[in-house]
Amino acid sequence: MKWIIGILINALLFIAFAGYFEGFQVSSFGAAVGASIVLYFINMLVRPLLVILTLPVTILSLGLFLFVINACTLLITDAIMGSKFDISGFGLALLIAIIMSIVNLIIHKTVIEPKKRK
Repeated sequence: MKWIIGILINALLFIAFAGYFEGFQVSSFGAAVGASIVLYFINMLVRPLLVILTLPVTILSLGLFLFVINACTLLITDAIMGSKFDISGFGLALLIAIIMSIVNLIIHKTVIEPKKRK
C-alpha cells in the first residue's frame, strides 16, 4: 500500500515540476503515473547496482553522490518514457532529484510514518 502512495506522490511531484521548470515536461497525469511506475522499477532493479558500483565515490562524497545516482535514474526514466516525459538535461535532473528526495523525506516522516506518541 505504501508503494502506491509513493507512486502517486511522485506523479504529483512530476506534474508540479512540469509546471514550475521549463525544461521538464509531462504530457498528462497518466504519463506522470507511468513515469512514476517506471522510476519505481528502476529504483528497485537498477539503483542498487549503481550504488554498489559507485560505493567508493559515495563514501568519499559523504553520500552526496546518491543525488547523482537519483538524477541518472530520472534520465533513464526519461529515455524509457520517450516524449511523454522529458527532462532537458543532467543539471535539471539533479535539481529535481534533490527536491524530490527532500519532499519525499518530509512526506514520509510526517504523513506516512508519523512517530507514535507515548
